[in-house]
Amino acid sequence: MDIQGLPGRLLAELGPAIASGELPEGAVLRIEELEARFGVSRTVVRDAVRVLESMRLVESRRRVGITVQPKSGWDVFDPLVIRWRLAGSDRAAQLRSLGSLRAAVEPAAAALAARHASPDHCRELSALAVELTVTARAADLTAFLRHDIAFHATVLRASGNEMFAHLGETVGAVLTGRTEHDLMPHQPEPYAVQLHREVAEAICAADPGHAERAMRTIVLGALEELDATLGHPADHGAPKRSGLA
Repeated sequence: MDIQGLPGRLLAELGPAIASGELPEGAVLRIEELEARFGVSRTVVRDAVRVLESMRLVESRRRVGITVQPKSGWDVFDPLVIRWRLAGSDRAAQLRSLGSLRAAVEPAAAALAARHASPDHCRELSALAVELTVTARAADLTAFLRHDIAFHATVLRASGNEMFAHLGETVGAVLTGRTEHDLMPHQPEPYAVQLHREVAEAICAADPGHAERAMRTIVLGALEELDATLGHPADHGAPKRSGLA
């Protein structure tokens, strides 16, 4: 979701404040107070509040106000919620939670993609694997991130499972957060890029076992690297290597 203009600027203030706990569960906001504080119209405030309500971060009720909701009810898959949580003190827990989700889903998605990928999916994955190789060698992290997000989203779509496909934006938010918060190496490791090529080749060769194993190495390796970087190593069954995406 890309919110522009004044509602977007208001969201950029309120969203991170809620996600970080600065505005805790149960806190009540008033439309009039937000109008005065941010110098915006009632329409702008209501537009921003509607977005926050769609994420289940707040609930608006007449005569009560805008109440911050418990974290347990948030739409934690929303890319903006992920971005806001990654910007706050909850970053480590958010990254580990999302890393565990990827470890559970992406290897299975790769195996399914090897069974169901269309010729268009295969062409796209092969082209993206080439782009990842080129941008990694050039140490162009911006372009590498863009291609990496597209690669993983394509695998999820190629699985033929609409639930997996819907997680593309979520995975993209994780990869973006790791890059923005300096949790990726300045230049992706060659073996990490090779693993992405292996995933693409296995899917296009209709080899679900190889596709699943290569993707599992990618996502578990990323989770191991995250644990090591954050200072709380854990055994996820993968070698501690840097640069996995």
